Parts: sequence; structure tokens; C-alpha cells
Amino acid sequence: MAFDYDKYIRPGKLPHIWCPGCGHGIVMKGLIRAIDTCGLEKNNTAIVSGIGCASRLPGYLDFCTLHTAHGRAAAFATGVKMAKPEMNVILVGGDGDGTAIGGNHFIHACRRNIDMTYIIMNNNIYGMTGGQFSPCTPTGAKASTTPYGNPDPAFDIAKLAIGAGATFVARGTAYHATQIDKLITEAIQHKGFSVVEILDDCPTTYGRRNKFKSVIEMMNRLKDVAVPVKAAEKMTAEQLQGKILTGVLYKEERPNYTDEYAKVIARAK
Repeated sequence: MAFDYDKYIRPGKLPHIWCPGCGHGIVMKGLIRAIDTCGLEKNNTAIVSGIGCASRLPGYLDFCTLHTAHGRAAAFATGVKMAKPEMNVILVGGDGDGTAIGGNHFIHACRRNIDMTYIIMNNNIYGMTGGQFSPCTPTGAKASTTPYGNPDPAFDIAKLAIGAGATFVARGTAYHATQIDKLITEAIQHKGFSVVEILDDCPTTYGRRNKFKSVIEMMNRLKDVAVPVKAAEKMTAEQLQGKILTGVLYKEERPNYTDEYAKVIARAK
């Protein structure tokens, strides 16, 4: 029996704005399946985003949703979780929104280990706001603001999250669609700040500038560079050159900020 996505979609909001070949729709379906698996109630689940193509996602979902200022999703989500710690809080956004304009909020959400899940759709560019390069644009790649090639080294979102203090970090790709809901499910069930990076593609503002011939070619690129963490354990450094690890990359149990702050309130009383 086919999965019923309609019950989670806000009436009258489709069709979506994403370009043909964009991976964001794949991620949205994975998120819906994960929410269904976790049995989250609509009225007790907040989905928060900033600005950008990926950040349009909450507008299509029939939950408590916040479409906030550019880069401020983690700040708004922190406010929701602190005011209503019983709520399930999920952030969604792109690499530019999360690691450039929102980079400061991102690292401090990781540091606090507040009990939320952040899904970052990394398509290596600012897709909606003009095709500018982001902190995740590969070195040498072209964008509207780097027409001769990006000179900057790219962020590794997963390593950044681990270094900043997130207690659950995973990575998947839009090509490996059936893995997305499993990673998000585990992230939601984890008690602490969870980061799930999903590598997907922007065929319009990234693919065209960087001479990809088709969406299929871009999807095959994701397939070719992705290596599951367990498989990577048996590979040499030479074999892993140019590859990207996928799956659960890091997990630890540590007191989460919501519970620790509740103790402060109790002492103050």
C-alpha cells in the first residue's frame, strides 16, 4: 500500500515552488515518513525555517510552523523549545541559511545541546536569493558571485556540528532517498541536538553554471561520492579520496539544555 503523504500536507499549498530536479521534495517526503514513524502529533510538533528554497518546506506541511528571518531559524526554534519544552521541534533549511547567515546561531545550538533536530539541505549554493556562493560551495565551483571559480575552502557541516557540540550527527543524500527517513527518525528520537545533513542538488543555479548536463548526471554524482560509514572502515585513505561519508557519523549521550535549564528554574524558585 502506498504511503499517504496527503494527510500531512497543508490543503491548498501545492504545487510547490521547487524547480524540476531539485532534491528538496525528496527530503520533504523523507521527513514526513520519519514524522509518521515517530508518531508525532501535529499540534505538538513545530517545524521552523529561515529563508531560501529549502526553508519553504514548512509552508507545505500541516503542523505548527514558523517561517522566520534569514539565518534565524535556530534562534526562533530555541525560543519555541524553551517556552514549550514538551514540543517536538524540527528545523529545516539550506547550507547558506544554516552555516553562513545563521552560522552563529547554529554553532551555539550545537554547543547547548538543546533537544531539537536540524535538517540542513546542502545544495552548495544560495538557490533562491541569487545563486551566490555559500560556505559549502566546493573550491573552484562557479556561482553568481564567483563567476571565475570559488577560491574559498568549503565547510564540512558534519565536522562543524560535531566540533561545536551536537550529540547526533548524520549525513545522507537525495539519491539515497530511502535512507533519509531512517536518519531523520533516529535524529528525532535522540535526546539532544541532532543534525542531519542531506546532500541534494540545485540544477538551476548550481548545475547550469557548473556545466552539468542533466539532473541525472547530478544525481549520479551523489551516488558516486557517497560511502556508508561501515563500508569506509574497510577502505584505504586512497580509496576514500574525494568520497563523502554517509549514515550516522557521531552519537553520544549528554545532558540536554532543556533539562538543565529546568534545573536552574527549580533552584531559582
